[in-house]
Amino acid sequence: MQFVSYLRDGQAGFGLMSGNGQGIIELGARLADCATLRLAIEIDRLDALAEKYGARAADLDAAAVTLLPPVPQPDKILCVGVNYGERNAEYKDNSDAPKYPSLFLRTPGTVVGHRVPLVKPAVSDQFDYEGEIVLVIGKEGRHIPEDRALEHVAGLSIANEGSVRDWLRHGKFNVTQGKNFERSGSIGPWMTRVGSPRELQGLTVSTRVNGELRQQDTTDNMMFPFARLIHYISTFARLLPGDLILTGTPTGAGARFDPPRYLKAGDVVRVEVSGVGALENEVVDEAAPAAAR
Repeated sequence: MQFVSYLRDGQAGFGLMSGNGQGIIELGARLADCATLRLAIEIDRLDALAEKYGARAADLDAAAVTLLPPVPQPDKILCVGVNYGERNAEYKDNSDAPKYPSLFLRTPGTVVGHRVPLVKPAVSDQFDYEGEIVLVIGKEGRHIPEDRALEHVAGLSIANEGSVRDWLRHGKFNVTQGKNFERSGSIGPWMTRVGSPRELQGLTVSTRVNGELRQQDTTDNMMFPFARLIHYISTFARLLPGDLILTGTPTGAGARFDPPRYLKAGDVVRVEVSGVGALENEVVDEAAPAAAR
């Protein structure tokens, strides 16, 4: 089952994708006590809602709404860097397997939904793509044991964790600037409900730019699997329902080509995850800053 968040006539809502994937069954408009997907996750209503409403006819044409990231306002967006073995080997000056995950945060305003344009910043020509699998947290927890960690996952989504490469290196020890440009990344198109930890195994993530395959790898090659990430992160942070963990990107980002192959206006990036779906966004140029006009 696939849960979506969307805008319709300026009003936010959430619902279920209908069986043919072309329509949306409205949920938020029907429920007095559950207006958002984040709240539905928090009060553990996902399965009950799917059972009650999942067989209904679609209320909305999916093409007639603007899809939002599935959880539009999560408490936290936690991002994992350099988590695939071959990706780690790209860093030739430091290719030993790391002891702990590399982590950074994104803010909600830096990501858009499926088929909403990604904005290439006016201040850089090094705008890059990073296809990733997203974990949506379903149950609150701190110090979550690794052998129970996957029980805290409500579902999966897909991200293009857009990066502005030259701005990643403005500071000596952080990448915050280059990961937090407004509307530079995307998450979607929906959250696919996870009913069993088995559904979190053997996933493949692929990224295409203008139809050309650039990235492809499986979760079997992650240095820090999902359960270990959740365990580690929950050691210092309280994970809350609706929190998002972007689990790292495979090798093949544009910066690693010779010469680099950065994104430009008109490019279309499509990220696919097996069993989840496909996230697609076109790139547009940011308007010039006011001082430059």
